[in-house]
Amino acid sequence: MADKFEFQTEVNDLLNLMIHSLYSNKEIFLRELISNASDALDKLNYLSLTDEAYKSLNYTPRIDISVNKEAKTLTISDNGIGMNKDELIANLGTIARSGTKGFMQNLSGDAKKDSSLIGQFGVGFYSAFMVANKIEVVSKKALSDEVNKWTSDAKSYEISNSTKESHGTSITLYLNDEEFADTWKLEGIIKKYSNHIPYAIFMDKEEYVAPSGDEKEGKYETKNVQINKASALWRMNKASIKTQEYNDFYKQISHDSTDPLLHIHTKAEGKIEYSTLFYVPGSEPFDLFRVDYQSGVKLYVKRVFITDDAKELLPPFLRFIRGVIDVEDLPLNVSREILQENAIMRSVKEQSVKKILSELAKLKEKDREKYIKFYTFFGKVLKEALYGFGNDKEAVLDLVLFKSSKRDGLISLKEYKEGMKEDQKSIYYISGNSENMLRNSPLLESFKKNDIEVLIMDEEIDTIVMPMTNEFDKIPMKSISHADIDDEIKSEENSVDESKLTNTLVKMREILKDDVKDVKLSSRLSDSVAVLIYDKNDPDFAMQMMLKQMGQNDLPKVKPILEINPNHEIFTKLETNELMINDISRLLLDMAKINEGMNIEDPAQFSKILTKIMTKAI
Repeated sequence: MADKFEFQTEVNDLLNLMIHSLYSNKEIFLRELISNASDALDKLNYLSLTDEAYKSLNYTPRIDISVNKEAKTLTISDNGIGMNKDELIANLGTIARSGTKGFMQNLSGDAKKDSSLIGQFGVGFYSAFMVANKIEVVSKKALSDEVNKWTSDAKSYEISNSTKESHGTSITLYLNDEEFADTWKLEGIIKKYSNHIPYAIFMDKEEYVAPSGDEKEGKYETKNVQINKASALWRMNKASIKTQEYNDFYKQISHDSTDPLLHIHTKAEGKIEYSTLFYVPGSEPFDLFRVDYQSGVKLYVKRVFITDDAKELLPPFLRFIRGVIDVEDLPLNVSREILQENAIMRSVKEQSVKKILSELAKLKEKDREKYIKFYTFFGKVLKEALYGFGNDKEAVLDLVLFKSSKRDGLISLKEYKEGMKEDQKSIYYISGNSENMLRNSPLLESFKKNDIEVLIMDEEIDTIVMPMTNEFDKIPMKSISHADIDDEIKSEENSVDESKLTNTLVKMREILKDDVKDVKLSSRLSDSVAVLIYDKNDPDFAMQMMLKQMGQNDLPKVKPILEINPNHEIFTKLETNELMINDISRLLLDMAKINEGMNIEDPAQFSKILTKIMTKAI
């Protein structure tokens, strides 16, 4: 007697998409099913080494592929952990994680690109419906006598009792056509996507056998042969591995159809022995900016798979990295606490981070075009290392790039330093959320006039991390929106007569005392009439906005400083027409706020004053 079930709504949507839209790269279904079989073997292999109940199991881990051309079926079998009835429902009838939703949201309409997302979002099993109109899954959980068969035609599914001799899972696909009933084609797909799955993949294959070496007397015989290398690529000698093999292994572990930008293969010997193989992807992982991002690094101990869900293996600012860490001297039942506190793992992590950053530095120097591509994808994430006082801050500062007020493209801090004027005391930058607004900011006027380069930092992360980055290579880094650079940018050309406009300053300070901390004469301005700056220890406007976005709505009001241009004709005329000073003061403050990208508190009053002044001008 079979129990019938309806698919979760999200699965129905997904299946409909698989069947009707994503036909451009159908062969990846085999990669996904083999990957699932390998995961099942990983789980049982781990338990058989760490759990007393499973140590009595006598089995050789393997994956078997079989074809029945007459019935047009393809079967993928493993002798891994297996599933009981509840697990069949949970794993095949529903999608507990947010993979389906994320998959749907990231669809571009390009079938080839969309099909490559299948594995990345954890929905790989359902890709089998691209090639099959019916699927049967027979599974027996290790240490259990219960056997269940899950059957579906992509509309609904049913589960019934079944028979199976050994533990594990067999998935039989009833194929739509004979394309994937060809063993030669299947062999090619396996070698392309699954050559370095750590378990042997066997398949019945016709081979020409010639007795006594006489080709004429030979005939075809069916033999059960191993198709893949089943080797731990990361443990192989680097000199023996071709670039294509590295790329194929990356696609296998990442479920990404594009080649990686970079691979970093290390084998450490001595007091601590470990092997690592890291990849920098050629595109952004879908969950790169999600709090619940999936770790892209798998941990092995002596080739035994331990976990692929340990974010402790690398710091969050390297969460885009994909790959493998294989350590010799760790207990197989390594816990999350051990990963965090173990001296061996701490050393492996530190050395891995150091190696990754040094290889990125080499890439920046040797292949700028490829580095720019990397930085476009992952620069924002890399900058997270600049927050706080981490050990990697200096190395990351060498890697970050910024836009410039004087040059096209992106430049490094080292390149900025090389272009500094002889008497320049600091590295200057301006930060905010709009590149266009920053490039046209009045704050840049004196820097442009004196041919001083300013870094344009228009990413939100810059507003958070740059205030914590005080220097580069012993040179101070300063925001030009703060008052502490006044003395550095003064020169004979833009010097200010402090005795000038004394009366005007006193009156403006009184008029605007509730809105600004001070009104000062500016040495920054050449054309603009006024600008807002901030005390050294006060957050500027961009930082205030960022803090509010992060939920800090109870921040005390931060008053800016209004700097006015003493050489602007508006003040020459104001000296002889003090009746206008109240309106002019408020108008200048609102204009400075608009230049900063701020909202003015009373737009109606602003319009009223502006209309009044325009009327008088006419």
